[in-house]
Order: sequence, then C-alpha cells, then structure tokens
Amino acid sequence: MKHELPQLKYELAALAPAISEETMEYHWGKHFQAYVNNLNNLIAGTKFESASLERIVKESSGALFNNAGQVWNHTFYFDSFSSNPKKEPEGKLPEAINKHFGSLDGLKEQFNKAAIGLFGSGWAWLVKKDDGSLVIMQEANAGSPLRSGSGTALLTVDVWEHAYYIDYRNRRADYLSAWWNIIDWAVVEKRYNE
Repeated sequence: MKHELPQLKYELAALAPAISEETMEYHWGKHFQAYVNNLNNLIAGTKFESASLERIVKESSGALFNNAGQVWNHTFYFDSFSSNPKKEPEGKLPEAINKHFGSLDGLKEQFNKAAIGLFGSGWAWLVKKDDGSLVIMQEANAGSPLRSGSGTALLTVDVWEHAYYIDYRNRRADYLSAWWNIIDWAVVEKRYNE
C-alpha cells in the first residue's frame, strides 16, 4: 500500500498568524512529505508493504517505526486545526476536562507545562484512557498513544523545532499560546465521542 501526504482541510496560509504559510510549506510540505517518502521506501519488500499505517506504527521498529510514527502523528496534528475553529468544547468532553483538570484553562496550563517541559523533540498528548479518565502524556521522538496502547488520542502538539522555529525561534511557550487559537474543538469532541 502506498502512503500519501494527506490533503489539508485549509489553505497553507489559513492558520496565520499562529502558524505561518512559510512554516506550513516546510513542516507539512517538506518534513511531513519526507516522512511519507521514507515510509514508502522502507516498507518496499517487507511484511508491511500492504499493511495499514496503524499496524506499521504498532508493530515496526527502528527507522520504519520512526517514519510511520511521524506520518501518523503529523496526520493527527494537522487534522486538529481549522482556519475557523470551534473555540471551546461542548457536550461530555468539557465535563471530563473539568473533572480531571478543573477547567479548560486548567487543561491548557497542564498541557502547556508538559509540552514546554518535554526535553528535546517529541509530542504532548491529551489521551482518554479506557476507564474514561483524561491524562496528559509526553512522548519522545515519534511516540504516540497508538504505539504505547495507553488510550485514545484526543489532541497533540508537535514540539519538534521544525514545527515552530521559523515563526517563534526557541520560544516554545509562545508557539503553544498561539497554537490553542487554531485547535478545532469539534474535531477533539468527535475523537472523544468515538
């Protein structure tokens, strides 16, 4: 199965000023595309040649896992955004957020702390555990809840420098502050309710 760069639901310039068109050109158009290309090259002639992306992420190792994990993570990340996002969650999700984090602001504060505190490169995740509880996780490099089997991923932020360096240089906290403005809570709600 050939894997392809997923199409965006918005134009490359649509997320500015939170994420600039230039960052999108490099992050989505070059870094993400390179992971897709590497994945396709690495699966050729292997037992994963016809496998789903999810199976590859769960079962592979080494360079194959790194590239498959990055394809899955980036697909999830870019799908969470909108140029006209729903600004706050509704339904059962805010009840769970309030129960586990006190408020939406409490979630943002704890999530930002995890993302800022992640040493090196990786991802911060909001995850719904099997018991319905919400937790924030840090995953290094290409790690994800899909790989670790720790629950259902609801939201993620990419804290590899290529995600924000053009716009924010080394100011990861400023990137996170702007990033919340483009999160489409309708997408997160859908993931929570599945």
